Amino acid sequence: MLIYVAKRVAAGVVLLLVVVTLIFIAVHLVPGDPARTILTGTGSTPTEDAVAQLRTELGLNLPIWEQYSRYLSELAHGSLGHSLQDGRPVTEYVAERMPRTLQLVGATTLVSIVLGVTLGALAARRGGLLDRVVLFLGSVGVAIPAYVAAILLIFVIGVQLQWLPSGGYVDPGEGIGPYLRALALPVVALSIGFTSIVMRMTRSSVLETSRQDWVRTAEAVGLRRRTVFLRHVVRNALTPVLTVTGLQVGALLGGTVIVERVFSWPGLSGLLIDGVSSRDYPVVQGVVIVIAAMFIALNIMVDISYGLFDPRGRR
Repeated sequence: MLIYVAKRVAAGVVLLLVVVTLIFIAVHLVPGDPARTILTGTGSTPTEDAVAQLRTELGLNLPIWEQYSRYLSELAHGSLGHSLQDGRPVTEYVAERMPRTLQLVGATTLVSIVLGVTLGALAARRGGLLDRVVLFLGSVGVAIPAYVAAILLIFVIGVQLQWLPSGGYVDPGEGIGPYLRALALPVVALSIGFTSIVMRMTRSSVLETSRQDWVRTAEAVGLRRRTVFLRHVVRNALTPVLTVTGLQVGALLGGTVIVERVFSWPGLSGLLIDGVSSRDYPVVQGVVIVIAAMFIALNIMVDISYGLFDPRGRR
């Protein structure tokens, strides 16, 4: 098992290094001069001498390979660099915004798993009314992009009915009620597709497990059908669901970008978009690398969990 874990971790480190390299190259290929953008933001027309001086101060005049080696050195020491706009460490920006994004991802994951597994297990009776309803809702849910659901929810629930706030963030310290009200619509928008995928996967896995010989044997020796279903069928059927859930949580980390923007949720998406608009390379690189690192770490944990539940997954 230790060799299996070591292989997964090593593969994750290599993949993260590839991501770091690609994002470094990508942001440096984007048209525009950060130094000129910074000076233009002061309200005056910058001179070429001023632009050249600022580029030297920021290290932007160095060869690309030297900038890359310096950046890798900073990463190795736990630093994501400093913002070109104000010199503030990018880690401080990320530490400030990331908890809000994780709140959104965590709440969405909890809601999607509870609803998806419950409805998927209950619908695992081929041809039944609930089965047909779940299949229909699952197909519709997967087809609706999160940002479309967000816009519809804001218009109907937030604007027309005014049941919930249509945007903004409330700190939990200001009251759990207002916080949950602000959290509700973004979570619903993100949960629609996530729940649909988990629901359909659970239904399919439960149906497949129910057809195994050992299930009929358990019923034949006198175990109640309900007991066999809840304690054995559902439990064994959740292994592939675990893998799908892990991948979906990873996708959520990047998929919240548009939804956060639509709901004015001050998470990592706002930081990323502001960094792109201001040509702030370290901020953009830092946010993408953090999201990629969390995604890779999550997939490593899913792989390890899958190996624990099913030894065949270690091969």
